[in-house]
Amino acid sequence: MRFPANHAFLPHETADRTSGTGPVEGLPEWNLGDFYAGPDDPALAADITDLTKDAAAFEAAYKGTLAASLAEPDGGATLAAALKAYEALEDRAGRIGSYAGLLYATDTTNPIYAKTYGDVSDKLTSLASHLLFFGLELNRIDDTVMAEALEDPAAAHYAPFIEDLRKERPHQLSDEVERLFLDKSTSSRTAWTRLFDDTIAALRVDIAGSDAKATLEEALNKLLDPKEIVRKSASEGIAKALKSEERTFTLITNTLAKDKEVSDRWRGFEDVASSRHLANRVEREVVDALVSAVTEAYPRLSHRYYAMKAKWFRKDALDTWDRNAPLPEADDRTISWADAQKTVMTSFGGFSPKLADLAGRFFDNPWIDAPVRPGKAPGAFAHPTVPSAHPYVLVNYQGRSRDVMTLAHELGHGVHQILAGPNGALMAPTPLTLAETASVFGEMLTFRQLLAEAPDAKTRRVMLASKVEDMINTVVRQIAFYTFERHVHTERREGELTAERLGEIWTEVSAQSLGPAVRLQDGYEVFWAYIPHFINSPFYVYAYAFGDCMVNSLYGVYEREPDGFQDKYFALLAAGGTKHHSELLAPFGLDARDPAFWQTGLSVIEGLIDELASADIAAG
Repeated sequence: MRFPANHAFLPHETADRTSGTGPVEGLPEWNLGDFYAGPDDPALAADITDLTKDAAAFEAAYKGTLAASLAEPDGGATLAAALKAYEALEDRAGRIGSYAGLLYATDTTNPIYAKTYGDVSDKLTSLASHLLFFGLELNRIDDTVMAEALEDPAAAHYAPFIEDLRKERPHQLSDEVERLFLDKSTSSRTAWTRLFDDTIAALRVDIAGSDAKATLEEALNKLLDPKEIVRKSASEGIAKALKSEERTFTLITNTLAKDKEVSDRWRGFEDVASSRHLANRVEREVVDALVSAVTEAYPRLSHRYYAMKAKWFRKDALDTWDRNAPLPEADDRTISWADAQKTVMTSFGGFSPKLADLAGRFFDNPWIDAPVRPGKAPGAFAHPTVPSAHPYVLVNYQGRSRDVMTLAHELGHGVHQILAGPNGALMAPTPLTLAETASVFGEMLTFRQLLAEAPDAKTRRVMLASKVEDMINTVVRQIAFYTFERHVHTERREGELTAERLGEIWTEVSAQSLGPAVRLQDGYEVFWAYIPHFINSPFYVYAYAFGDCMVNSLYGVYEREPDGFQDKYFALLAAGGTKHHSELLAPFGLDARDPAFWQTGLSVIEGLIDELASADIAAG
């Protein structure tokens, strides 16, 4: 079954995007009552029971008969009916899974929430065993027979789903092996990822000057404190906390890398990232071109910028805890939730009233969870749930400008998910490479408005620097993360990696991407351990760089040719997972297969750094 994508529960960034000072009042909390009243709601158990019965009935009706049925004169009608029934089951299962996952994200340390999440995951996996046959049998149907069945208008609606499904045929295994992989998932990958989440949630960090120990999220936020003594203490405290669980993180990483290697070997994926590329519906050469372009640009982007920042901090090199620190002249005020909402809504409305209307639904309804709480999932995400419901947004809002950008980012996701919803449960999900389009575009709209409203040159400089850092973290850092993963998964094929070796790879890759103007202190070598993307969704990270560069190119088109852009943009978002990236970019005159495409996106970042350099010169 295609349950809601794993990335839905991942923070859209790591420490590179968190921020904050102290509690902000008046923050909204989501209400999951649109699904169930609580984990003990009798309706939850009843829905699982009913769904299991209906899934078994679906299996009895179609298993072993699809090939013969589709070869009949009315095969198209049979295919349409089967797909419609299957989609309805997907939507119902997605509602249950979404509720359990969102409940758990609310407080991962709550034993009742954790048990609900685990029990629901077990039941949905068991239920999915009744439906596993469907995709496998569809993929065994002759191409000619399938093409004729898809001539039926009702079946033709699902043609993009069938096309995507059949791309997986070369890697499809026997029914028995596929069933084994499914049945063991809750006691293998799912169990290890849950152990990671629980371990991260339980970490507590000592920070000088604080009476109480901080959660990891709170400690990561301290890396953006204006006082260096606080940042240094937070960095050292995080390193100590991660070091205390280093053996656990190392075991989880080795186990999941081996688990992936076994799956890849059985399925015939030669490269360590090939399965991710297939899931993203993107060609390996496109990703390789992106990685090559970004890596070659390190000296012009991150190396150059951090050298400038070191000069601003009057240091020969930045310490690790300085990398994302605010500039000395940065405004340290706390931005209220009301002001954050106004900023985002105004910028969205300036692009299109439709965009503001869609984003406004999240504020008008209890669809956002904003406060920082112990046990709450770190970072931020937008979860699409299912088309019959609505998305939810989680942020950890603490009142900095970067938090406002994060809010715009997640609301962009939410708008995208609403627009894609009418495609249905089978075709609304968007590949990761395209899933970042609306989020990054929403950030860009908000940034451009704030920049235009900057009251003076000093404020503009601070905003430019903050945006450059965000873009470096989204593009340079995420490609470095991808490089780290490639090294880890490649070496794991030859045997387990020690904690020391993982730290060596992390340090080497970080030094290459950050450059000589960033000094990596002792303790930084264990910072790989807390990044959830490596655990929950291997090789996810390049999607951020893909999305950022793509949005830079899209925004350039918008600035040059604004007339009619909004309609084409909303059409791109509304397509969901029904079209390949090449089809979606064609109306804008863009092609991700063209090496110049990536250079265009990177040149936007370089241009902002140029503007900062010019401001330095002008200031003497």
